[in-house]
Amino acid sequence: MDAALLLALGLLAQSLCPSAGVPRLRRPRTLYPWRRAPTLGRVRRAWVIPPISVSENHKRLPFPLVQIKSDKQQLGSVIYSIQGPGVDEEPRGVFSIDKFTGKVSLNAMLDREKTDRFRLRAFALDLGGSTLEEPTDLEIVVVDQNDNRPVFRQEVFTGRVLEGAVPGTYVTRAEATDADDPETDNAALRYSILEQGGPQLFSIDPLTGEIRTVQVGLDREVVAVYNLTLQVADMSGDGLTATASAIITLEDINDNAPEFTGDQFFMEAAEAVSGVDVGRLEVEDRDLPGSPNWAARFTILEGDPDGQFTIRTDPRTNEGVLSVVKPLDYESRERYDLKVAVQNEAPLQAAAPKAERGQARVSVQVRDVNEAPVFQENPLRTSLAEGAAPGTPVATFSARDPDTQQPQRLSYSKDYDPEDWLQVDRTTGWVQTQRVLSPSSPFLKDGWYRAIILAQDDASPPSTATGTLSIEILEVNDHAPELSPPWGSLCSTPDRGSGLLLGATDEDLPPHGAPFHFQLSPRVPELARNWSLSQVNVSHARLRPRLRVPEGLHRLSLLLQDSGQPPQQREQPLNVTVCRCGQDGACLPGAAALRAGGAGISLGALVIMLASVILLLLLALLVAFLARFRQQSWDKRFLHGLQDDLRDNILNYDEQGGGEEDQDAYDMDQLRHPAELAAFGAPSGRPPLRRDAPFGRARPQATRALPTSPADIADFINDGLEAADSDPSVPPYDTALIYDYEGDGSVAGTLSSILSSLDDEDQDYSCLREWGPRFSRLADLYGPP
Repeated sequence: MDAALLLALGLLAQSLCPSAGVPRLRRPRTLYPWRRAPTLGRVRRAWVIPPISVSENHKRLPFPLVQIKSDKQQLGSVIYSIQGPGVDEEPRGVFSIDKFTGKVSLNAMLDREKTDRFRLRAFALDLGGSTLEEPTDLEIVVVDQNDNRPVFRQEVFTGRVLEGAVPGTYVTRAEATDADDPETDNAALRYSILEQGGPQLFSIDPLTGEIRTVQVGLDREVVAVYNLTLQVADMSGDGLTATASAIITLEDINDNAPEFTGDQFFMEAAEAVSGVDVGRLEVEDRDLPGSPNWAARFTILEGDPDGQFTIRTDPRTNEGVLSVVKPLDYESRERYDLKVAVQNEAPLQAAAPKAERGQARVSVQVRDVNEAPVFQENPLRTSLAEGAAPGTPVATFSARDPDTQQPQRLSYSKDYDPEDWLQVDRTTGWVQTQRVLSPSSPFLKDGWYRAIILAQDDASPPSTATGTLSIEILEVNDHAPELSPPWGSLCSTPDRGSGLLLGATDEDLPPHGAPFHFQLSPRVPELARNWSLSQVNVSHARLRPRLRVPEGLHRLSLLLQDSGQPPQQREQPLNVTVCRCGQDGACLPGAAALRAGGAGISLGALVIMLASVILLLLLALLVAFLARFRQQSWDKRFLHGLQDDLRDNILNYDEQGGGEEDQDAYDMDQLRHPAELAAFGAPSGRPPLRRDAPFGRARPQATRALPTSPADIADFINDGLEAADSDPSVPPYDTALIYDYEGDGSVAGTLSSILSSLDDEDQDYSCLREWGPRFSRLADLYGPP
């Protein structure tokens, strides 16, 4: 049989059987892939075998696909084999071949979505293993079946569209895939909307999956979110199906105007306060809360010409909060009638209906309260001359009470006066000085003194106002200028040196200070013949000799005058040391002694003064030493004279009195019978000095006459007390008196050791000898023998 005829028959059989989709047993076709076609022309080496088609998911296995033969040997003398994917490569065992008959069989179910075709190699060998034919290709194509449902790319699709959108507005797009062969109807997808939950407002393109609006009437305030159920089907809508959801949200537009909940609102506000809330204005808006289409904005149209009120929006509730920004005054206006309007931050859509309550009336009643006094001028600025005397008027810092319907009295006081300089009249607020303010006060800042005055009413509770009084201290020309410094040195010849530069200072502030006027004293005419004085600037002048002057100290007299009104002048001495100078105008070393006399004292005089001071100090030390030696000698003689009597006698060093029953402490007869005492005569010599009187003071006063009768004793005692208190030479008797200085420390132990034993023999008084001659007698009395 001709090879071309066999091939055509085989292809016809393949088209009738495998592609029919009905699995049934059939006889495989026979192919001669190595047979050459008889022709007189060019000889081809082999036939090109067309692909062999087999349906996927074939369940009757094994399934014969094809039979290959070689016509070079008799049946049974050729061995056939195949190689490639599905045979000896993954996936293995899918295909097999009968090595003697050449029949190729399908041994496993195929899945086109995994492998859509297999390319094998066929071999023909003789029984000895020699190649009879060249290897040829055998291609097996897997035919697709509709075994995969379409799948949406996501379970939920979302979209947004403005409410009121026109038909045909794009919303979103749904997408799905199918694993089947896209070249067949198995993957031909079609989209549809199964359910919209209401009117048919949306449509979907069956081919692209685009969702668009189809009708007018989308209103967010009616339905804000739409849930659509989508479906996709293969086989052009007649095959397998899948479903998904589409959530479409309507975006808000300002199609609803805000409206007040009422036509009129009533509120109350206290006077004299600001920054407080009065009340709230409620509004309604159907647009999306929190959006600019919902946020309200309030405007006061009438009733507030001075801008005393404002309305802000509460972002949480969208209410209008009415507040006072300027204090209200009950006495000037008791009631405010406001007309307010409301609108959104975003402009209202042109097609939106107008609000029925876009405006409202607000009535605010002002509540009368006790207001603080008000200073007529605050701060009050005034001026006062420097050094003003106590009692000088400053100003009247008065206030008024704004509560005209509540008669009250005001009182004034100081709150801050660091120098306690001012005095304020409590009733009128009249301020005057009560002492002289020091120009060097630290509370004078740039010539201004600041005090704070309080004004308080007598209400319950009272209200207080604070006023600032600023006083400018006007400078007075009360100081004359002074030379600074009042000495200097210059060259003896006019052509040497630059002269002596003189400066001046003035404690007064401008304009009572510089420029200064320097002048040689007109009282000494000869100064102008020997010296010249030229002005350098407003505060300095230069002194030069007109002729050669002798070296040494020269005392000149200068007259200085300031620029104040009236001007102050002062004549001052100037010590000028004239020295011999070199070519550079500097004093030569030999003139150092002369320069040292710039203060008016020569070197020799200075040496004499130092020697005199040293001699005086030596004499003072010598006198003190002799006085000390004489005192010690007197103490020794005194103690020696009492040595025999001291142990057996009690000495009274002072007499303090013995109480009411003590009649011997003081002789009262001296006061009761002063005439008898005077008969004995007063002791001769000057009266004794008081022990507490310091040395070098004035002499004590003369002895006073004694009382002549007992009735004058009280007067005598009072006169004595007054004389003692008024005596300038001594301190009063009721003050602490210092009798002697005993040193910073003591070598003796604490006195508590005296009571630490019951027997005097336990004490060691020998240490008293180390305390000086005054205690040596005690050491002899109580010390060991």
